[in-house]
Amino acid sequence: MLSFRVFCAFRGHLFSALLLVILGFPLAVYAAATDRLKTFIAGTRSAQAEFTQTVLDSKGHKMQTASGIMQFVRPGKFRWEYRQPYAQLIVGDGQKFWMYDADLNQVTVKKLDAALGSSPAALLSGSNEIERDFILQDIGVRDGLEWLQATPKSAESTFEKILMAFNARSELVAMELHDAFGHHTVLRFSALQRNPAIPPQRFRFVPPQGADVLGE
Repeated sequence: MLSFRVFCAFRGHLFSALLLVILGFPLAVYAAATDRLKTFIAGTRSAQAEFTQTVLDSKGHKMQTASGIMQFVRPGKFRWEYRQPYAQLIVGDGQKFWMYDADLNQVTVKKLDAALGSSPAALLSGSNEIERDFILQDIGVRDGLEWLQATPKSAESTFEKILMAFNARSELVAMELHDAFGHHTVLRFSALQRNPAIPPQRFRFVPPQGADVLGE
């Protein structure tokens, strides 16, 4: 198994994948997957969930797994707290993107728009015009779940497609992200909460004293 250092090399597209976790909460039961997604974005202000994340290579071999807790408040504020196998924190404060590797005591910072770019995070980025940036398609039922495919319109995206699976309660319980390098990221969610009250300080980040700060 590769080290967590190697796993962190994928953090750009994994970060984008994690942002999509916040799509998975109760929606209209009888709607198609694309309608559920649109309804969620229009009606959900905040969310919280536990997540597990698995990265597979182009041959389906497991490269690394991780788990933690995510929180978000739209638009543009989020917190992804990795707890296993190593501590890592990703925070968006509405203007900047912060990533802190506790083991390395290193912080990466950049403008939020630059961090998101044409990634899947655009599904949640303010305007709610989902189909401006993605082609959405219902792709049927698999393993008892209803699946949606989102294909980025931008040629600059590192993702070829994103799949989202909804259960009978209209919760997003799984997601699969396929990038241009053949990597396959699988996300699974539990303990979902929709529109919880989250303290604003959860989305503020101050680099720890002595940490190396890279970026702006």
